[in-house]
Amino acid sequence: MIRSLYTAVSGMIAMENKQNTVTNNMANANTTGYKRENLATKSFKDVLVENKDKILGNNNVTQKLGKMSLGVAIDTVDTAFTQGDLKQTENIGDFAIDGRGFFAIQTPQGVKYTRDGQFRVNNNGNLVNNSGDLVLGINNRTGAVEPINVGKGDYTIDDYNNVNVNGVSNYKLAIADFQDYSKLGKAGDNYYTGENAVYVNNATVRQGFLETSNVNIMNEMVDMISTMRSFETNQKFVSMIDESLGKAANNIGSVR
Repeated sequence: MIRSLYTAVSGMIAMENKQNTVTNNMANANTTGYKRENLATKSFKDVLVENKDKILGNNNVTQKLGKMSLGVAIDTVDTAFTQGDLKQTENIGDFAIDGRGFFAIQTPQGVKYTRDGQFRVNNNGNLVNNSGDLVLGINNRTGAVEPINVGKGDYTIDDYNNVNVNGVSNYKLAIADFQDYSKLGKAGDNYYTGENAVYVNNATVRQGFLETSNVNIMNEMVDMISTMRSFETNQKFVSMIDESLGKAANNIGSVR
């Protein structure tokens, strides 16, 4: 009976975290470049059940009763990096990556990566995102990765991701890619962190477009309903087991 209680409670914990993941996906359904998350579960490793009993006069003999699983455990939270739809905005500061890659952004905590290409020009003429962090580019003369400065002129990008300002291209957008996306970590504010970034030359970037979230709101609603029902089922089991344990302790075990 205690085993059933452990199993039901572990299911409730897993479903609660699953619901938090689904809720976060739904909350970011309209966030530019957001990638949906999925919580993966696994079974607990079997534990050995044993007790000590008096056998042949020995009070410390251990009896192995078998193995028992304590239910389900949270494994990982995976990110689906599938391409979102490209929405045309015609804004000069909106960029979308069509295919693999991430925009490289200089933050106070170091270089981070994002699919959110909503950019603007700050008072110093630097290209920044909505958080005010600097958009990085590759200097066409030195090859150094540094903040893109466009001054006060109009800027466009060509088919090779060169940032042209009044016909002069001093920078190329720094589009970073990684061999294994599963090793990327979410850092908040739609940022990712990762190691061994490679700046690619063949990325397709569209100006005047934004990549929408890859969240399917209908699928998330179905997942939420399914998760809530599973949580409620486990909750009912816990109540039934608790009631049975109460009767066992108060009625069956009472001495008259």
